[in-house]
Amino acid sequence: QGQLVESGGGLVQSGGSLRLSCAASGFYLPYYGIAWYRQAPGKEREAVACITRSGGFIFYADSVKGRFILSRDNAKRTVDLQMNNLKPEDTAVYYCGRRREILSIASTTCAADEYNGWGQGTQVTVSS
Repeated sequence: QGQLVESGGGLVQSGGSLRLSCAASGFYLPYYGIAWYRQAPGKEREAVACITRSGGFIFYADSVKGRFILSRDNAKRTVDLQMNNLKPEDTAVYYCGRRREILSIASTTCAADEYNGWGQGTQVTVSS
């Protein structure tokens, strides 16, 4: 079945940067697209960015476009989210998930029902 483990969260000032990492184990990462979602206190979980298994298509939420960069290194079995120019509204627990459909050749709308196998999350706190 495999698992995903997020890391790299922390406390940062507004305008700062963090790099989150999603480490895959127990399954063959190149077969799967990966999603990053986040959930702030009192809010629903929302999509941040998603990447297809080849890395050829990346979806970004409007709120993070131009600030966040999603990349994958299948050899290292990681999918990283570089977060720049962080804002207090980026404060949330960040989760990565695996696409349900193995070997998908389709692009992604980053819809929640396309992904499962979520990790335990990593906390990101941005102070103003």
